[in-house]
Amino acid sequence: MIEERFDSRTLAAMNFALERVCANALHGEEHDTRRRVARYIIKCAKSGRTTLSELTQAGQQALAKVTAVAG
Repeated sequence: MIEERFDSRTLAAMNFALERVCANALHGEEHDTRRRVARYIIKCAKSGRTTLSELTQAGQQALAKVTAVAG
């Protein structure tokens, strides 16, 4: 599970980044969108980039790709 891989501070930042990115997104409440954003955030954290800024940026990149495909 993801909880076993990251410390509580990183998990909190990851969750906050996910909520921040999806909160105002056009399709941010949709499961598929949230899943894609979450995958990018997890990948970012696995690479060692765990600041809120880095995680949020990764989520925004995922959202941009979702928007580009949907648009």
